[in-house]
Amino acid sequence: MTDLLRRIEEIVAPTVAGMGYELVRVAMSRGGTLQIMIEPADGRPMDVEGCATLSRALSAVLDVEDPIPGSYTLEVSSPGIDRPLTRPKDYVRWSGHVARLETAEPIDGRRRFKGTLLGLADDLVKLRLDDGKEAAVPLASVTKAKLELTDALIEEHRRAQEGAAQAH
Repeated sequence: MTDLLRRIEEIVAPTVAGMGYELVRVAMSRGGTLQIMIEPADGRPMDVEGCATLSRALSAVLDVEDPIPGSYTLEVSSPGIDRPLTRPKDYVRWSGHVARLETAEPIDGRRRFKGTLLGLADDLVKLRLDDGKEAAVPLASVTKAKLELTDALIEEHRRAQEGAAQAH
């Protein structure tokens, strides 16, 4: 993460948390889009109105702090079903689901891994690879990680949506 993205994260994090959300990721595209990915802290499903409300609040905060030189487009979004894994707790929360990881340097001769998440222990992401072997990837080496869209992941998402609908 660059210094600019760290600074933006520091600026927006208090507002995100204060409004009942968690910050999943801050990213800047080459085209000048600042993406702030958030999710409700209480686990309820994300909705469009929540993104819009947070977008207005974060736009005001960013206008005051003005951390980005030049113009940019703000995009506030939810992680979606095949979400990125950006925090240590994501590797625990999504254990049992298939993920793809990329590393900065080769681990056991490879930089790309795909397998079932087995959790996080001692800062090592544990995976059961497609060939049945297990891999332990240092969390600090992971440069990109996301869940793979599978029937099991879609089913879990559907059940969560139904549970949230019944709660209201």
